[in-house]
Amino acid sequence: MAASMNIEVPADVMESARMTVQEAKLELAIALFSRERLSMGKAAELAGMPLGRFQLQLAARQIGPHYSVEDALEDSATLATLRGS
Repeated sequence: MAASMNIEVPADVMESARMTVQEAKLELAIALFSRERLSMGKAAELAGMPLGRFQLQLAARQIGPHYSVEDALEDSATLATLRGS
């Protein structure tokens, strides 16, 4: 069972920011993804939206996926194993 955490944000702060709870969750998810603290999948989960829709949000802000050389090499090795090479 996954644990959850509640964060209290005063209503006047949300009003000042002109944000809904859903918008605040999206902003937090994007910030954590941008700082490489969350994977894209986990950030989409935090934002409460499907991965494709979250990717569109990132694209609109010109934020690309995090994909290192190590990730590429690991994916290449996985594909080779799957192909039986």
